[in-house]
Amino acid sequence: MDNEDLLRNRIINLREQNNWTQAQLAKKTGLDNTKLSKIENGTRRVTSDELNKFAEVFDVSSDYLLGRDEPKKPPHYTSADLDEMLNNAMSFDGKPMTDHDREVIRAYLEGKFGSNQ
Repeated sequence: MDNEDLLRNRIINLREQNNWTQAQLAKKTGLDNTKLSKIENGTRRVTSDELNKFAEVFDVSSDYLLGRDEPKKPPHYTSADLDEMLNNAMSFDGKPMTDHDREVIRAYLEGKFGSNQ
């Protein structure tokens, strides 16, 4: 697979991972639908400005899109790590968190960073 194919496949995969249509991605990047369709079909090359727009919209580096780098992965925390963070956390006004607050924050952190049970 050459660099152009890799770039095209990464754009398509990232768009699909975000559950975006071509029209939605075109709007987010400021491209018209025809240009994006041609990019994804491999009949048009990506300009450097467009590469930067794709990187910004997908929150990845241009190096990743070009196949030079893997995306940064968020840290992975164990359930014990989350327990320790929550036990040390205080609410905004300095009072201990309620059990409900703790569970809401735990669910968010597990969704964002993962957890090994």
